[in-house]
Formats: sequence, C-alpha cells, structure tokens
Amino acid sequence: MQQLLAAAAAMQSQLMSAQQELAEAEIEGTAGGGLVRATVNGQGELVDLSIDAAAIDAADPQESAQTISDLVLAAYRDACRAVDDLQQETMAPFAAGFGAGEGGGQGLGGLPDLSGLPGFPGASGGAGQSGLAAEPESPAEDPPSSER
Repeated sequence: MQQLLAAAAAMQSQLMSAQQELAEAEIEGTAGGGLVRATVNGQGELVDLSIDAAAIDAADPQESAQTISDLVLAAYRDACRAVDDLQQETMAPFAAGFGAGEGGGQGLGGLPDLSGLPGFPGASGGAGQSGLAAEPESPAEDPPSSER
C-alpha cells in the first residue's frame, strides 16, 4: 500500500508539472504562407496575432477583409491543432500509466492494473467478473470521423 501511495504521489507531482508546462507553452500557427501568424498558449487562448501588410489589397478592401478573416481563422486553427498535438504528447505517459495505453495489464509505473476489480473505477461488474473487459463504446457515443 505504501508503494501505491508513493507512486500515486509521484504521478500527481509529474502530472501537475506537465500541466504547468502546457499552460506556459506558446505555439504559433500560420496561414497564407506566413501572411498571418497566430500564437496560442497551451490552453488554446489566443495571445498574439500578426498580419503581414502584403495580405492587404488596397484596391479591393472588401475582398481583403474577407481574405484576412479567413487567414486569421486558418492560422488560429493551425495553432490549436499544434496545441492538441503537444497536449497529447505531454499527457500520453500519464494515460499509459493508468492502463489507457498499449501493453495492457500494467498501470502506475508497473503496478498491477486494478481497473477490473469490482467497485474500482473502470470496473466491469460485480463479483466473479473482475477479469472481464469493459463493453465497447456504442457508435452513438463516438460518431465516425466523417460525421464530426
């Protein structure tokens, strides 16, 4: 039990450190070949935006405004995708530590995966069913990517 508590405390400390690192990260996204640059923090908040003067066509201000609007959205989305990638990369070791990754059967730094025990989070049922896998998610909960 002491080892489990020590492992949980170490995992919590590492998780808090990773979350702080993500919060402080700043990621840049671009669009239009670099005409627009959007910088977001690790929480997806826009912290800076720059628009190159070459994106502005003085001869057609209406079209210029629409183009810039589209480029700003594209740059922001590019930055958000990069933030999502960074979050997944940073948090993947923690998900694997809780048995969510590949290699099954091991959780919290090599300690046994307890998710099959009755009453434990992720348990699949009552007595006598401790080794069974949980039911797969229904398609209604996770629509195919074409519907997202």
